[in-house]
Amino acid sequence: MATRAQTITIAADEFGEKEFYLDEFHARTLCFAVALTDGERPGGFESLGRVLRDLIANETRVIVLVGVPERGRDLRAELGRVRRRLQRLVLTDDTARRFPAVRGRRSASESFVDLSRQRVGADELAASLTIAWVTLRKQPLLVGLVEEHRLVDLAQRLAGRLRVHKLILVQETGGVTSAAGTPLSFMDEPMLEAVLQPGQAEWAGLSGRRDTFEAVRAALVGGVRAVNLCTLDGLARELYTYEGSGTLFTREDYCRIERLGIDDFEEVERLIARGQREGYLKPRSATEVARILINGFGAEIGSHHFAGVCGLEIDAYRLERVGEIVGLYTITRFKGEGVGGRLIARALAEARALGLRYVFACTIDERARVFFERQGFVRVSPDDVPATKWVGYERQRRARLRVLRCDLSPERPADA
Repeated sequence: MATRAQTITIAADEFGEKEFYLDEFHARTLCFAVALTDGERPGGFESLGRVLRDLIANETRVIVLVGVPERGRDLRAELGRVRRRLQRLVLTDDTARRFPAVRGRRSASESFVDLSRQRVGADELAASLTIAWVTLRKQPLLVGLVEEHRLVDLAQRLAGRLRVHKLILVQETGGVTSAAGTPLSFMDEPMLEAVLQPGQAEWAGLSGRRDTFEAVRAALVGGVRAVNLCTLDGLARELYTYEGSGTLFTREDYCRIERLGIDDFEEVERLIARGQREGYLKPRSATEVARILINGFGAEIGSHHFAGVCGLEIDAYRLERVGEIVGLYTITRFKGEGVGGRLIARALAEARALGLRYVFACTIDERARVFFERQGFVRVSPDDVPATKWVGYERQRRARLRVLRCDLSPERPADA
């Protein structure tokens, strides 16, 4: 019978997904571009206000550019309406301490500016940059109204010159989808360059978004670390969850596979715990999880977010010169991004470098079986892997297992 130490699982850390992202945004600056018409839709300003409230309480600086249709709109009157609406949503007990007191009361009124009337000579950007810094050095929020046709362009220029941590473009159409209708969670600069080649956006059915893609690329080249494209009602999900709701753009390769280091362990432990809760990973003891971390690889997205994890267990099968894929898990947002395949390829390369004869994996999930077979594994009998694998193994679970194996051959020299 298994001992308690063998059956415990890594508990879900109270420091969850939202807290993880808020920790990333702490003391940084985020810039949002939102059309006024989106905010005026049912629940629109409420969705924006909740996110702003979380960020401001988190000591994050926030710039919000609101695009106003030019026809039939009095921008001064619109500014008053936006101020009353958002100030009521944003100024709460959690956030009031971050705004200066005016006549004994906390106020965010100075955060709202009509940027459409600001110029330094002929340079509209210079005025906006100055206003942004003068405002944000005193309080955490700047809401600037601009003409809608200038919204995305000014947002990327302002974000690039200020080198904000993240630019969020909120659009009714949300994130990017492929010609086949598949959502694209991530795009890096090479993918953007490809789409922006003559005729490519049109071929992919994205011709109406070419201006947005140009702005995204300009922001990344200008120094913005990441750009998010999503809807207003999906804003919180895009910023605070692994799944997201739109498309994240980065300049560098969207995914790098690296060996895990000790500073990665806490985040990857949370991923493993999530996989256990969802039933994709079997319960493991703290010691077993530690072995995955020490012998594992992570799929790193952007600056330091992990999309998945994979361990290569070697020590238990050292005499047989065999390795086992353990703890393979990728989070939902990255299911279609090839992350799992890249993790397996990295583990197999490591196995070859170590001179292993073969690598095997066990799963009870049919989709996982299909996945492993696509990576070159074949179905084998439990007797075709080391007997030490089955010492103390639960008989009923073993009966349900699919065992897959990938025989390895040494890498051939490049000139062979």
